[in-house]
Amino acid sequence: MIFIKLILAHLLGDFILQPNSWVADKENSKLKSRFLYIHVLIHIILSLVFLWDLQLWWVAVLVGITHFIIDAAKLTFQNVKTKKRWFFIDQLLHVLVITGVSFYFREFSFDFLQNQEFLKIIMAALFLTTPASIFIKILLSSWTPAPDGPNTIQTESLSSAGKYIGILERLLVFTFIIVNHWEGVGFMVAAKSVFRFSDLAQAKQRKLTEYVLIGTLLSFGLAVLTGIIIK
Repeated sequence: MIFIKLILAHLLGDFILQPNSWVADKENSKLKSRFLYIHVLIHIILSLVFLWDLQLWWVAVLVGITHFIIDAAKLTFQNVKTKKRWFFIDQLLHVLVITGVSFYFREFSFDFLQNQEFLKIIMAALFLTTPASIFIKILLSSWTPAPDGPNTIQTESLSSAGKYIGILERLLVFTFIIVNHWEGVGFMVAAKSVFRFSDLAQAKQRKLTEYVLIGTLLSFGLAVLTGIIIK
């Protein structure tokens, strides 16, 4: 498939064959950096090699030109605060170009949007993200533990880390159920218990332990129930 070949070329060109020194030089010199043009040339050559068909030379050139435009936009508009965001935008646009080429050669179609099973899985996965987080938050709102006193151990936490951990764990549990690997659910429960044990042991708060336990059971329970319903 052309899609797989171009994705392989992209992964090699953007990550394996692009040293950090090139990236730093491009970010400092932007469009004046010679490594930007070398980088684009490498993508064209890799695309030609993986396609291995001289009649598709225009595909390699198209990939190279669009890669230059996308990279140039990223280098021009990104700053320290938006660097992470632009990285994902950059990668998404590259994949969309490759997907567009694949659609041109009729490797893909939109028939999957008519597949009811596929739509049900997508619906369930979306529910297990932010909507499920809101449901759990509301259910736990009356039990949120407060510090017991001045000697309570406080630990620093990443911003919104709990929310994203919950989303990821529910999606993983849901995936394990859909592919009929229930043992993966047990692994997830055990792994989370191990990582949480030290925090709860240090905090020495019965209320906090109960709060975390209820939240974890609700999170896993929602994922399991959703998986069973979809199955």
